[in-house]
Amino acid sequence: MKLILTQEVTGLGGPGDVVEVKDGYGRNYLVPRGVAIRWTRGAEKTVESIKAARATRAVRDLGHAEEIKTKLEANSVAVKVRAGAGGRLFGAVTTAEIAEALQASSGEAVDKRTIAIKNPIKALGNHEISVRLHDEVSATVALNVIPA
Repeated sequence: MKLILTQEVTGLGGPGDVVEVKDGYGRNYLVPRGVAIRWTRGAEKTVESIKAARATRAVRDLGHAEEIKTKLEANSVAVKVRAGAGGRLFGAVTTAEIAEALQASSGEAVDKRTIAIKNPIKALGNHEISVRLHDEVSATVALNVIPA
């Protein structure tokens, strides 16, 4: 089955890429989740608009990614959340909250989809997160979760 990806899929490709996948994977997983659309001649025209949007969001080049990495790793990022007794959070810290905090501390806009959290953050304290800035560049950021 031939599909056009609308979002990044690990191990498969990025937005705007035309990929060939097994029928079941495409029909039962990628298309229903809105991660891909079926390839047709009409849909192929949307590939250009998807790639243009991707280019505006993406980091310009490897050098720019390295600059952003140094800015992000220079200082720790604080996220204020509501917490109960014993330091347990009401819910978990989301990637959107982390992206806002990163932008506030470094001045660089970071896409929430590039933030990787190993385990859900459900407690106050210091945590470590990873931000994939470029295919070859990842930043490890110290995250401090504090009560609001």
